[in-house]
Amino acid sequence: MKRIFALSAALLALAFEIMPYGAVCNFATPPGEPPLRLTYSYFSLIPFGYAHFSPFIVAMLTCALTVMLFVYFFVGQRMRKPILIVAAAAALLSLAPLLLGISYYSLVGALITVCLIIATVLVLLDKKMAES
Repeated sequence: MKRIFALSAALLALAFEIMPYGAVCNFATPPGEPPLRLTYSYFSLIPFGYAHFSPFIVAMLTCALTVMLFVYFFVGQRMRKPILIVAAAAALLSLAPLLLGISYYSLVGALITVCLIIATVLVLLDKKMAES
């Protein structure tokens, strides 16, 4: 049952990453005006081109996590450690925009982080995944 919820959390994170509200870029404006805040999908290469690397890498890790969870769910191979490593890396890297400041983090980014943390915890707690 935990495997189904872990897969659901990864798919939900993937759905949030596709939305164009996750990755935030703040652009300079003339003095006296607030910075221009634009949001993009995690799969967009525009933030990546402006040296905001973490959203695209998180998107790729989430894709890998989803594929790994699908393979484990249907094939049932011993994949707990690799799945746990990818899930934890994606969850930690999804917090990287906070290193630039709170203005580079969005509500959708926070939901992505929560989904990835839930997937990580469910993989960690799944006893059947550890035994097979």
